[in-house]
Amino acid sequence: MRRVVCPGSFDPVTNGHLDVITRAAQLYDEVVVAVGANPAKVTLFTPTERVELIRDATKELDNVRVDHFEGLIVDFCRRNHISAIVKGLRAVSDFDYEMQMAQMNYSQAGVETLFMTTNPLYAFLSSSLVKEFCQYGGDVSGLVPPNVLDQLNARLSQP
Repeated sequence: MRRVVCPGSFDPVTNGHLDVITRAAQLYDEVVVAVGANPAKVTLFTPTERVELIRDATKELDNVRVDHFEGLIVDFCRRNHISAIVKGLRAVSDFDYEMQMAQMNYSQAGVETLFMTTNPLYAFLSSSLVKEFCQYGGDVSGLVPPNVLDQLNARLSQP
């Protein structure tokens, strides 16, 4: 069975993330979306909430499983017998950082990283931008799945 992991903080999951997940699901037998707990990031949603939001958004994809992890993604890969990571790239600036991570992951654990270019429709999109835009009343309905939009509006609604 060909399995890959698609890791990230997904705070929240966007249509750009879902595009990469869906495309990976067409190429692999199983895609594990791994929601990371990064202590350096202040998040809007808890890891459990993010897992549930992604599960709901990917429920039509039979070969996608959602889990969470703490620590290193390569340790998650070892525990789950996954030999490759799939990462979406929006721009050259993403590549610089992701290439260093890919080389570190391979040198430490032999885990390969596969890069997938982002659909141009979502090249500008980031979770941070979605949260900021939504917080100030912007319409992000075309940028996140409906279940995420509902939760964003509930969490960030202006008093």
